[in-house]
Amino acid sequence: MEKEEILRYILPEEFIEYFDLKGIDSLHDRLLFTLDEKYIFPDGYNDNELESKGFTPTNDLTDFPIRDRRVILRIRRRKWKDKKTSKTYTRNLDIKAEETSYTKEFASFLK
Repeated sequence: MEKEEILRYILPEEFIEYFDLKGIDSLHDRLLFTLDEKYIFPDGYNDNELESKGFTPTNDLTDFPIRDRRVILRIRRRKWKDKKTSKTYTRNLDIKAEETSYTKEFASFLK
């Protein structure tokens, strides 16, 4: 079984589709998954219109525990710059429950 196939059982689907796993660290009572947004242009844009300008600061989201360890998804979102207007964009992803630091699925489970 390959790494990506195993991750499909662990991470929410949106994270597999839009993020690359950069590392997993085991820290006492938690697992820290470091994820960077993939180099995929937002819908309706191409490389003639946008260019990648690095990443936003990291954002930590809590997901379902694994083996009695808290799971933290440390994500960095990609920033895109419009070549004509110089306006900066980020992809609009619905991955976080409103007013929490939880993934949507984990917040729904806790309700």
